[in-house]
Amino acid sequence: MNQSRRNLMRITSVLGAAFAAGLLKPSDVFAAEWSQKVFDAKSLEAVVKELGGDKFVVSPDITITGPDIAENGAVVPVSVASKAPNTDFMAILVEKNPNTLSASFNIPPGTEPAVTTRVKMGGTSNVHALVRADGKWLLASKEIKVTLGGCGG
Repeated sequence: MNQSRRNLMRITSVLGAAFAAGLLKPSDVFAAEWSQKVFDAKSLEAVVKELGGDKFVVSPDITITGPDIAENGAVVPVSVASKAPNTDFMAILVEKNPNTLSASFNIPPGTEPAVTTRVKMGGTSNVHALVRADGKWLLASKEIKVTLGGCGG
């Protein structure tokens, strides 16, 4: 038996035991809170509204990091960190993409509120970090210039 198959058997056995013991629910593992309307929203304000908010404020407690110039829009590294207490949600939005919301993350209590991922950008655009902390929506933005298109370019 090869190593990949052994690893798969171990993982499925552990997950099966956790489900059987009631330690995990399917909603803990799978995308239970998926909402197509959020991804279909075409503006920052529409995304906030679909997420259940009504307004947001620019905050110095939110940090968004990415390259000033991305050579390839298909893989643009972006990091978001929050110093705001009780941060429980983070999202990365690319203003000029066909779908504004690129990624969203639920932050469990006791977890450091910081994420890093790669997003696809169709061209030069503002990239926004949207954070929910203590029920308030906070925002930070950064313009990233793209020299080679990633969304159909």
